[in-house]
Amino acid sequence: MKKSKDDLKDEIRKVIEPVISALGIEIDDIEFGQMKGSSLLRVFIDKEGGVTIADCERVSRDIEAVLDVEDPIPYSYVLEVSSPGLDRPLKSREDFKRYSGRIARIVTLDPIEKQNVFVGKLVEAGDIDVALLLENNKKVAINYDNISRAKLEVEV
Repeated sequence: MKKSKDDLKDEIRKVIEPVISALGIEIDDIEFGQMKGSSLLRVFIDKEGGVTIADCERVSRDIEAVLDVEDPIPYSYVLEVSSPGLDRPLKSREDFKRYSGRIARIVTLDPIEKQNVFVGKLVEAGDIDVALLLENNKKVAINYDNISRAKLEVEV
């Protein structure tokens, strides 16, 4: 039986998480994609203070070895390890809580007061919704279920 991508991601996470955690780094996300006709496994990592190129190289080397031994992916692939970046996507309630105080861009599925795109400071991340303080000092609450996509904005 063929595994779903979510099942495969869960299996990969179980295999590589102990290796990455031992380095004081955490998994931010796992993605599958295509690159020049090859399958691509992207592992996004993060740590307090940010990720360096040396962190990515060390994680890549260490998880490549464990993935070769455990072999959870039933086809050939290219491994890429990177940071989610300064404009990282916000995917979970924990992400919104972790980056409270930062500027975010949120796109909603359904409009709120005839608007679908909101940019503002994350001021509150509750269990049901997240609150943004917009540039005009208006506070808007957005239910997590209404979020199509969200990411941090690069502050200059």
